[in-house]
Amino acid sequence: MMASEVDDNRGIQNEVCESGLGSHKVADADLDDDGRPRRTGSLWTACALVITAVIGAGVLSLAWSLAQLGWVGLLVLIIFGIITFYTSNLLAECYRCPVTGKRNYTYMQAVKANLGGKMYMACGLAQYSLLIGLAIGYTITAAISMVAIQKSNCFHKRGHEAPCEVSHKPYMIGMGLFEIVVSQIPDIGEMWGLSVIATVTSFGYASIGAALAFSTVISGHGKRTSVTGVEVGPGITAAQKMWRMFRAIGDMLLCSSYSAILIEIQDTLKSSGSEIQVMKKANMISVSTTTLFYLICACFGYAAFGNNAHGNMLTGFGFYEPFWLIDLANTFIVMHLVGAYQVVSQPVFGAVESQMRRWWPRSKFVTAEYPIRIGKKNFNMSINLLRLTWRSMFVVIITLLALALPYFNEVLALLGAISFWPLTVYFPVNMYIVQKKISRWTIRWFGLQSLNFVCLLVALAAACGSIEGFAEALHIFKHS
Repeated sequence: MMASEVDDNRGIQNEVCESGLGSHKVADADLDDDGRPRRTGSLWTACALVITAVIGAGVLSLAWSLAQLGWVGLLVLIIFGIITFYTSNLLAECYRCPVTGKRNYTYMQAVKANLGGKMYMACGLAQYSLLIGLAIGYTITAAISMVAIQKSNCFHKRGHEAPCEVSHKPYMIGMGLFEIVVSQIPDIGEMWGLSVIATVTSFGYASIGAALAFSTVISGHGKRTSVTGVEVGPGITAAQKMWRMFRAIGDMLLCSSYSAILIEIQDTLKSSGSEIQVMKKANMISVSTTTLFYLICACFGYAAFGNNAHGNMLTGFGFYEPFWLIDLANTFIVMHLVGAYQVVSQPVFGAVESQMRRWWPRSKFVTAEYPIRIGKKNFNMSINLLRLTWRSMFVVIITLLALALPYFNEVLALLGAISFWPLTVYFPVNMYIVQKKISRWTIRWFGLQSLNFVCLLVALAAACGSIEGFAEALHIFKHS
C-alpha cells in the first residue's frame, strides 16, 4: 500500500519506499519479487512498444510542419528528440524507489511517490486526457486512411478529377468493432506481437511516403523550398504565418513524446534489478530511430512539395500513382493505428480494472477468468467479464466521440501541446530532483529548472497555435 500523503516531498518518498515489497521473497517461480506474474519483456519488446506509440501517422504531416518553419525546422526536430531522450531517462530513474527498490507500476504512482497527492491528481488529468484523446484521434485517422484507399481506387478508374466522395462514418464504426476484439488482450505486457506488427507497418508506410517524395525530387519535379518556410505575401498574413509556425511546433511536440506510457512499458521488462538501464537503452534506440525517420520523411516530403506541402502526403493525395502502393501504405497506416490504439488505451484499462479489483476483490465478475475452449482444445486465452464489458464500453464511447468530432485532430494537437510540458518535462525533472536530493540554486538545479521553463514557453506557444487552428477548423466545419 502507498504511504499516506505528507507535505514534504522527500518524506513522501521515504514513507512510500519503506512500505515497498522490494525485499519480499516469493516461492512461486511464476511470480516476480513483488508477487505479480513474472514479467517477460526485453529491450526489443520495449523498443517495439515505444516506436508503436511514437511513430504515428503524424510522421506524414512533418513535411507540412517543415513548410511552415522552413529548413530550420530540422533543427527543431533534433532538439525535441534530444530533450525527449534526456527527460525519458530521468523518468526511467523513477521506476524503482532508490532506497528499497520498490516498483512504481504506473506514471501516476511514480508522481505520487515523489511529489505527493496534488501532483498525482494533476498527472492523472494530463495523462489520461492525452491517452483518451489519442484513441479518438487514431480512430479518425484510421478511417481517413481507409477512405483514402477507396478514393485512390476510384481516382485510378475514373480519373483524378472524378467526384469520389466517401463517408468516413462506416469506417470509424468498423474500426471500433475491431478494437473491441483486440482490446481483450489483458495487458500491455502481452502486446509484444501486436506491437511488432505495428512497428513494422509504421516503418512501412513512412518508407513508402519518403520513397515517393524522393522519386519526385530526383525526377526534377520538386517544388520551391526556403530556409524560413512559407513566405508572408498575398496568400498569407504575418499573423497566419506565426500561428502556423506554432501549430507546426505543436505537431512536432506530439510526434516526440511517449512519456505518458513510459513507466507502464518499463513495468513489462524482466525482473533483473537493471530495468532502469534496459529502459535507458530502449530510449536511446527508439528516440534515435524515430528522430532519424522523422528527418528523412520531413526532408523528402518538403523537398518534393515545397511550401505547398500537404497535411498528409498519402491521404492528402500528394501522390496518385502508383495507386496500389498508395493503397498498401494506407493499409499499413490502419494496421499500425490498431496497435497504437491499444498501446495508449492499456494504461486507461489497467487503471480502472485495478481500482475495481481493490473495491470488489471477491467478485467473480471482476476477478474470474473463463478459459476459451472449442471442443477439447484450449486456446490459452480467457475472458474476464469486467474486461469484456468495460473495455467494450470504452471503445464504443471513443467511437461515438470520433463520429461526433470529425475535426478532433485539431483538438488532439492542442492536447499534445498542453500535455507535453507536464508529462515529458515538468514531472520527470522534479521527480529526479527529489530522488537525487538536488539542492536549490545549485548549478544542476538551475540547469534542470531552466530546461523546465523554456519547454513551458514552447508548449504555451504551441497551444496558442493549436487553439487558433481548432477555431479555424470549427469555422470551416460549420460552413461546410
